Amino acid sequence: MRIFDPHIHMTSRTTDDYEAMYAAGVRALVEPSFWLGQPRTSPSSFRDYFDSLLGWEPFRAAQYGIAHHCTIALNPKEANDPRCLPVLDELPRYLVKDNVVAVGEIGYDSMTPAEDTALAAQLQLAADHGLPALVHTPHRDKLAGLRRTLDVVRESALAPDRVLVDHLNETTVKEARDSGCWLGFSVYPDTKMDEERMVEILRTYGTGQVLVNSAADWGKSDPLKTRKVGDLMLAEGFDEDEVDQVLWRNPVAFYGLSGRLNLDVTGTETTHEGNSVLRGAPKDPHEPDTGPATSAPLPAAEA
Repeated sequence: MRIFDPHIHMTSRTTDDYEAMYAAGVRALVEPSFWLGQPRTSPSSFRDYFDSLLGWEPFRAAQYGIAHHCTIALNPKEANDPRCLPVLDELPRYLVKDNVVAVGEIGYDSMTPAEDTALAAQLQLAADHGLPALVHTPHRDKLAGLRRTLDVVRESALAPDRVLVDHLNETTVKEARDSGCWLGFSVYPDTKMDEERMVEILRTYGTGQVLVNSAADWGKSDPLKTRKVGDLMLAEGFDEDEVDQVLWRNPVAFYGLSGRLNLDVTGTETTHEGNSVLRGAPKDPHEPDTGPATSAPLPAAEA
């Protein structure tokens, strides 16, 4: 089973997660820029974060055989902070980067006028740069949030078939599908969707233009939820082609609209700007265990 996780926040995950994801079949992912939990107070912190999505995280993913792409945006929550609004002026220089395959996450958190403005401005940026858009629907008052989102999309220069509306559920899926947008579902351990509900939605609405993601972040989440949805689909009578469509071909088709998707992982470097994901050297299984090893101090870049 080959898997493309179209929405996962690997900045918050460990290298153990990359290793487990590869073993589960994940070969590609998209990491949307998002709110980090701790409020940011200036555009400079966004620039450093965006740079990490374009440098360190692709390097880290490649060490485990996974192709990493990202989406770049001012997220809905921080769009309400006037200190963060200058980020909108910074976005064009990032939206031309090769690994950026969409503008996102944009959309709504609390459905404020500031969020209206940021959403409309970033949909225009997506149209201007020939990119699709990843849209976050609010966790509260979801149906009203979806309808407000779709109204702004219809008023924009970006066609609905270049928009992925994410965090959908049973109350929002029909109207989202009828809009012509792509449909995104985040599968979580306790909140949002679970595997059983996701399979029921697929049984009702079909597998076309549906993307399933783990949206794993620093909260209680599971980067293997995509695989668990695929396994349950097979157990519930879906065939391997339908699983492949949902977990691979659909995300490839959507993010391929950017013209920048590169699923090859080749020629990975051992370090990124002097830093490695490795700590120490692997133990030789043929050497006897002589207790804790001692070694010279690491160079400053490795310490």
